[in-house]
Amino acid sequence: MTAGAEEEKLARALYTEADYAGSMKTYERALAAYREAGDVLDAARIARILAWMHVNLYGDWALAGGWLGRAERLLEGAGEDTVEHGWAEVVRAIMEPHGERRNRRLRIALDLGRRLGDVELEFAALSRVGEELIAAGRVEEGMALFDESLTAVCAGEVEDLEVVESMFCGMFEACERVQDVARAEQWLRAADELVQHRKLAIGAACRAHYGGILTAAGRWQEAEAELGEAAQAFEGGYEGSRGMILVRLADLRVRQGRFEEAAVLLEGLDQRSDATRPLAALYLARGETVLARDLIERALAESGVEASGAGPLLALLVDVRLAERNVVGATEAAELLAKLTGDHDSPYLEACAALAKGKVCLASGSDDAQACLREALSAFARAQMPIEMARARLELARAVAQDQPEVAVAEARAALEAFDRRRASRDADAAAALLRTLGAPGRRAPKRREPLTKRESEVLELLGHGLSNPEIAERLVISTKTAEHHVGHILSKLDLRNRAEAAAYATRASGGRPGTE
Repeated sequence: MTAGAEEEKLARALYTEADYAGSMKTYERALAAYREAGDVLDAARIARILAWMHVNLYGDWALAGGWLGRAERLLEGAGEDTVEHGWAEVVRAIMEPHGERRNRRLRIALDLGRRLGDVELEFAALSRVGEELIAAGRVEEGMALFDESLTAVCAGEVEDLEVVESMFCGMFEACERVQDVARAEQWLRAADELVQHRKLAIGAACRAHYGGILTAAGRWQEAEAELGEAAQAFEGGYEGSRGMILVRLADLRVRQGRFEEAAVLLEGLDQRSDATRPLAALYLARGETVLARDLIERALAESGVEASGAGPLLALLVDVRLAERNVVGATEAAELLAKLTGDHDSPYLEACAALAKGKVCLASGSDDAQACLREALSAFARAQMPIEMARARLELARAVAQDQPEVAVAEARAALEAFDRRRASRDADAAAALLRTLGAPGRRAPKRREPLTKRESEVLELLGHGLSNPEIAERLVISTKTAEHHVGHILSKLDLRNRAEAAAYATRASGGRPGTE
């Protein structure tokens, strides 16, 4: 093995361990070794990898441009039809804003990959073309390209771990953008073997997008764990990446009803496009409807109501206008949401549109409310979004309260149990209040704490020693995902909010077996 290859192997290992700074330094040594040996194409490849790392990990556009410029300079004497030219086009495309120029570069890379028979370049470019289609509102076409690309990954046609990670990260981002929980879950199951047996590295940015998907799916303890690990990886790093994580933590806090914490997390992030929804939801929760409406309307004016991410904003705008007692304005927003739904085959958008229409019907006294709300309930079930299901149940309980009080109690009770299970305090309070108006007890007596299993007790003890999920998995010879599930069950059973509380609990219980007090 040459000196350059040895350094490159070490750099990849450091990247897998999330030692990004060490990996980049080692890649620089690999580049120098390849150049010294006269391996121009390998040197260009390393320069291109460094460009990709600078832009994706730290957002250092100038540094990324410098490294990519070096890669392109090294390629000047290699002709125009090389695989490495295609990869350079992919990285250059990433540095472009969404639009025609970015799409053109990706199409060049895709054509090179296909003509030269390089499957990894072909599918990496194809997945990025899918991103462009989704950003342009052509969600079904874009997702179809992602499905095709990830099928190649799972079939073993794409083996480079950095390429695989990038493709899955793009899928997480796309699914989060359009709230496609079901698709993300299916690909995660398909990718489990890759993660466990091929040691696929899940980068901090990917964890942040995955945390957003878990939040939408109501798996809040798992979301907390993913976002916590992502924040730790970017501690002291690029503010843009930290901001992405903080926004998703804030969204989780808003959904949990922990508004003060959400406000702290969102400080200084109001100019980020992904902060619009959680910040507007926070304003609405505080009764600051003018601020919420202004923020949403400015975001929609900038992105367009046809954009793939407009659905959640329109749904929230309906709530804002109803809070302002502006039924006409709420109706207009609901109609825009219904039109968007007609353009996309999405259970999530279908559910949001049905719920919005149901709320408007309730506010205006229309007879269509029950049918719309039952449709929303069904669609949220298909979309695998239990918190939204519970909110639809609560609205349905209000709709049938007068004519079918027993049905209303049953729906409100089911909503309350779903909210309590995930500690969505504000929603739970609303459900309990409705139950009281229906003459039913708001909350049952608290359940007796469920004991931990033997395995969960072992995991709790290791949490007390400060071990991360991968370290727990290695110690107990289980998968990291299994360790994550155990941690989530422990937090739920012991009514703890995070890993820090679990570690403190384990320390207090250290006189006996953790979790058996």
